[in-house]
Amino acid sequence: MADSQTKRHEAEPAFVLHSYPYRETSLIVEVFTRHYGRIGLVAKGARRPKSALRGTLLAFQPLLVTWGGKGELRGLYKAEWQGGIPQLRGIGLMSGFYLNELLLKFLQRDDAHEGLFDLYAEAVTALSMNSKISATLRRFEKFLLGELGYALTLDREAGTNKVVEAGASYTYIVEKGPARIEPGNSPEIQLSGKTLLDLACDNYEDAVTLAQSKLLMRHLVGHYLGSKTLHTRQLLVELQQI
Repeated sequence: MADSQTKRHEAEPAFVLHSYPYRETSLIVEVFTRHYGRIGLVAKGARRPKSALRGTLLAFQPLLVTWGGKGELRGLYKAEWQGGIPQLRGIGLMSGFYLNELLLKFLQRDDAHEGLFDLYAEAVTALSMNSKISATLRRFEKFLLGELGYALTLDREAGTNKVVEAGASYTYIVEKGPARIEPGNSPEIQLSGKTLLDLACDNYEDAVTLAQSKLLMRHLVGHYLGSKTLHTRQLLVELQQI
């Protein structure tokens, strides 16, 4: 790890997750890289009017970044904009901030997730078109939980291992899986078997599936976040988009 943190890394695919001012003219930038995961970089002089980094370190835009150094924060030497993704707007922009907040809250630094990086790039592209936003978010949430070791059991009943039936009604027990709803019970999470089977294969074409999977994923993400708060999610909930 020490060698990986110390040496210079050239032209690494990355996205900016968050940045904030540092000292008089610099920025601290949290980036999500394809091969090294989330890393913190100091962009010296990036706020100066003539800085080559000024106007480049934008969220939701594919970059190639070069950095080096050691410690918790390393030095950003170069960032090259790769283009190809339109600027996010409206609800797509808010949804993008939600994805970034998920990554900042869930991912440890220097922990690579190449598949998650690729899915993030796909999700940002989809959000830039402002279409099928809810399905894009559900797919990303499910994949993220799986990457973190919280993969969902969706097609087998908890305890019995029986195949989930499309026409049956279920609740979801965290870290165990679906459980049939007994007559007279009314749990907080109520799902059709079809929703579970659709979610297992990332099929969000059915309106009921989309609505029920939204409630399930909100519940699961909240559980694994614990005491951490997702500020963007609350805004999206108010807009009835997540």
